[in-house]
Amino acid sequence: QVQLVESGGGLVQAGGSLRLSCAASGRTFSSYAMGWFRQAPGKERDFVAFINYRGTVTSYADSVKGRFTISRDNAKNTVYLQMNSLKPDDTAVYYCATGGMAPSASAYDYWGQGTQVTVSS
Repeated sequence: QVQLVESGGGLVQAGGSLRLSCAASGRTFSSYAMGWFRQAPGKERDFVAFINYRGTVTSYADSVKGRFTISRDNAKNTVYLQMNSLKPDDTAVYYCATGGMAPSASAYDYWGQGTQVTVSS
């Protein structure tokens, strides 16, 4: 059974930084692309970023480009999301996912439980 466990969320002031982590188990982590999505209250789950299995290809939503960086450490079975220059609009529950490499949630078949990120103004 694939398990994804996110951590690193919290409350931060606008302009601050957070680094999210997602630890994976249950499949050969280094063989699969990983993605980050987020969902604000009352809104759909939106794409944030994805990274290919080797960590050589990344893609970002326009809203986070230049501020967020996705990376992975295949030796640690972990994917990261470094978030800088945070804005109140970044407030959401952040989810990691595996099984796809696309900006659509429907492309992924396994999801973590999510971690809350709250950015105060």
